[in-house]
Amino acid sequence: EVQLVESGGGLVQAGGSLRLSCAASGFTFDDYAIGWFRQAPGKEREGVSCISSSDGSTYYADSVKGRFTISSDNAKNTVYLQMNSLKPEDTAVYYCAAESVVCGNEYDYWGQGTQVTVSS
Repeated sequence: EVQLVESGGGLVQAGGSLRLSCAASGFTFDDYAIGWFRQAPGKEREGVSCISSSDGSTYYADSVKGRFTISSDNAKNTVYLQMNSLKPEDTAVYYCAAESVVCGNEYDYWGQGTQVTVSS
């Protein structure tokens, strides 16, 4: 059974940090790219970052560049999203998703999400 399980969300003050984890199972982790997305109430889902397990290529939305860092521990089948200098506009449910090989627009598997709330 394919599973993506996010953890690490919570409530933090503006300027603070959180580290999200995405633990994957049920598929060949090395063959997939893992992306992070977020959705705030009343807004469309937004791609935040992505990492390709095959070559480690990373991508970031302009809104998080310089503040967020994505990394992968292939031995643990886990992808992390280190979020620093958090802003209230980062408040959202954060999801991870898996897509075959490279970061793109056709994600096959999704997690259930973890809530991130940044207070001002």
